[in-house]
Amino acid sequence: MTFKDFKLDERLLEGIKAMGYENATPVQEQVIPPILAGKDIIASAQTGTGKTAAFLLPLIHKLITIPHDHHQINAMIIVPTRELAIQIAQAMEGLSYFTSVSSIPVYGGGDGALFTAEKKALSTGVDVVVCTPGRMIAHLNMGYVKLDGLRYLILDEADRMLDMGFKDDIMRIISYLPKKRQNLLFSATMPHKIREMARTILHQPEEINIAVSKPPEQIKQEAFVVYEPQKIPLIKHVLNMKDFGSVIIFCSRKQNVKQLTRDLKQAKFSVAEMHSDLEQDEREQVLLDFKNRKIKVLVATDILSRGIDVEDIDLVINYDVPNDGEDYVHRIGRTARAASTGTAFTFISEAEQNKFAAIEQLLGHAVTKAQVPEIFGSTPEYAPRTRRQGGGGKRNYKPHYQKRRSN
Repeated sequence: MTFKDFKLDERLLEGIKAMGYENATPVQEQVIPPILAGKDIIASAQTGTGKTAAFLLPLIHKLITIPHDHHQINAMIIVPTRELAIQIAQAMEGLSYFTSVSSIPVYGGGDGALFTAEKKALSTGVDVVVCTPGRMIAHLNMGYVKLDGLRYLILDEADRMLDMGFKDDIMRIISYLPKKRQNLLFSATMPHKIREMARTILHQPEEINIAVSKPPEQIKQEAFVVYEPQKIPLIKHVLNMKDFGSVIIFCSRKQNVKQLTRDLKQAKFSVAEMHSDLEQDEREQVLLDFKNRKIKVLVATDILSRGIDVEDIDLVINYDVPNDGEDYVHRIGRTARAASTGTAFTFISEAEQNKFAAIEQLLGHAVTKAQVPEIFGSTPEYAPRTRRQGGGGKRNYKPHYQKRRSN
């Protein structure tokens, strides 16, 4: 199905062509028609399925074909992170290039000049605001945000926003909005708390399930069962095995990101770190350097697992096991995008075996356990449901390398 089949405005079709889009993805085929028809929707859609364009395209079409007040905020897109806000704003700018639609990202972490620019747009009017909840609350507290003309509300990655504790902020923002509006809610998962929130926000929504609950088949998945101190030396070994073009290593804790980055830098790897302790301009520069291949290895928290548009990742390494199956899918989904192939390795310590077994249950199959080279010494048995409390067998462990420093 081509984008012309949606009967979108010619100016918008020019932007689509300039962005290099040709055929609609399955999520776009299912979501765009009901949005154009004015329906509220609740959609289960993961990163990498084309959902950003799925809601931006009908939104832009409506803004350029239906008369509206340019001195008001006409649409609000609420997202969990500043990175996703920037990404959506960039996609918005590209798709609407040949139209008169205006937009601005609104997120925390910037300087006073950025806040002033946001204030001007929010008080004088802008067609589309892409915002994080906390930053929008900060502006609403000042009393100048013009929301009387708002017609469209979009919540993207709603499950992640609830996980991050933004429910009260979201509901507070919604209390400022006109009751008559079109509402679109996108979420990678549909737990009870999402459906509960949807009932209070949406009006007779159409439900669309287009989530990819399992990783693409072109991702080669392997896991290494190791003792915790073996992880960093094994990562160095893996990175030396092959000249990978781009590698992302995910850690669940900032402390692990910092420690691993220090160790890899000492080993002369081209590496940078990405986590919430960095200033916004630092994070943007790191991401830009990674996209431009100035940095080969990026060590990051889950801040990078969703909503970051980086193509051609050769290898994803889970330094530790993600907290749940959905996070695992999102992490390894950074590789093998756009029909390419990729590799994903997961390092499983004794304490993480039960957690990884739950992920395998979600996947519907066991992940291949790769052989750890003998130079690293003995390794634990993978027995997530039968291993003894406290990690039996550890007394035989004699590492052949220097242990890493404690965090």
